[in-house]
Amino acid sequence: MTLSRAGLFHLVVVYLVWSSTYLAFKIGISNGFEPFWMGATRFIPAALLLLGFAVWQRWRVRLSWAEAGMLALSGVVLWLGGNGLILIATQYVPSGYVALMISTAPIWAAILEGLLNRKRPPGLLIIGLLIGLLGILALNVPKLNAGSPTNLLAFALLFISPLLWASGTIYTQRKSPQLQAVVISGYQQLFAGLGFLLLSPLLGEAWHTPTLAGWAANLYLIVFGSLIAYTSYIFAVRLLPLSLVTTYAYVNPVIALLLGWLFLREPLGIWTVAGAALVLLGVGLVFRSRMKSVVQTTPQP
Repeated sequence: MTLSRAGLFHLVVVYLVWSSTYLAFKIGISNGFEPFWMGATRFIPAALLLLGFAVWQRWRVRLSWAEAGMLALSGVVLWLGGNGLILIATQYVPSGYVALMISTAPIWAAILEGLLNRKRPPGLLIIGLLIGLLGILALNVPKLNAGSPTNLLAFALLFISPLLWASGTIYTQRKSPQLQAVVISGYQQLFAGLGFLLLSPLLGEAWHTPTLAGWAANLYLIVFGSLIAYTSYIFAVRLLPLSLVTTYAYVNPVIALLLGWLFLREPLGIWTVAGAALVLLGVGLVFRSRMKSVVQTTPQP
């Protein structure tokens, strides 16, 4: 089968840009942004740009109350919960570690879908889950040994974050309204951005003026993370096999780990390398199990 060159181009964009967002998180947080203040200043402008584009395209943007409630709930779980916890944890741990912990989202998605469908999980999925959890343990051996409260907090937040992201993704897939993908994403990010804006002062965040590097990191997240990479992801899904597109879940953490080491001199110890290998192997086995399940249940012509 010949793969679309345009599709491969967009997949490379997803690989590189989404991998680099963890580096941008770290730069922004380290240069004057409080976590939720950074979330608000990223997601509200990105949402308005997406919805403005939808209006220009004359797509339906008016929501019913039921649609607004669904998009508010999914946006809060995905972005305010999943991404907000990442921003808090990024204050305390390296960006590569954050990316590796978040890469477990497909494992949690497989577990949740199995519970919702009330089906016994395949053996390969169970093996992938156990290997992935072993990788999480290996990643956290140095941090747990140190016993630092901030390390323990970061571990807890990054354990919960991919679970929230998986939950929000499944909810969006099952309850998604009949709207363009750009409209759905725009509203999800808008509701999340408003949540960030509301919670930031309630949590006592000081709205300091970030440095130029902090604003540059946030602008990068708006333009490249929320707009360009998202659009490339949509094109990649349309032009390439889904099994190929979903490889971003275990390519991104590797690139993020290397970017953190290259630009921020984040350490790459033996436990990090071993944990990374186990987490990515676990995620890969989960993907393989799910693709085999799809093939076995697809009617033959």
